[in-house]
Amino acid sequence: MSDPNGLIQPGRTAPGFTLPATPDGALVGPEQFRGRPVVLAFYPADWSPVCGDQMSLYQSAAPVFAQYQAVVLGVSVDSIWSHRAFAESRGIEFPLLADFEPKGEVARSYGAYMANGEAARALVVLDPAGKVTWSYLSPPDVNPGADGIFDALDQLAADRKVMAG
Repeated sequence: MSDPNGLIQPGRTAPGFTLPATPDGALVGPEQFRGRPVVLAFYPADWSPVCGDQMSLYQSAAPVFAQYQAVVLGVSVDSIWSHRAFAESRGIEFPLLADFEPKGEVARSYGAYMANGEAARALVVLDPAGKVTWSYLSPPDVNPGADGIFDALDQLAADRKVMAG
């Protein structure tokens, strides 16, 4: 499903999945949000400084994501308990999904898994039908920010206006 060189490319149907989002076993995946854009933010580790800053940025940008009716899902190989403590410490309210067992299975299906056993720092934007519209692989130590995501969401919104008009 991914490009031979790595990350899944635009135009592909996103692999379906559900992953644990809470300690009580609630499962969350992009299919639950059909009809809305979904931002998959793969990241290496909950407690690294770059990851913390990146996820906090997306939380602070929640009002902008809401304007696009977009859903953000964070995905790493950390356990659900690590996600819970991390989210509480950083004030993160969007779902952090545990790609924990089998380790990295979802990240692998998107071409966002590194040889060191962590998810790559990768962003994937899905259109409301579940097709990849934009993807970006960032160096592990660089926060990719949100500009590329917002550009992709702008393009999706423009495309919907053209189709509706």
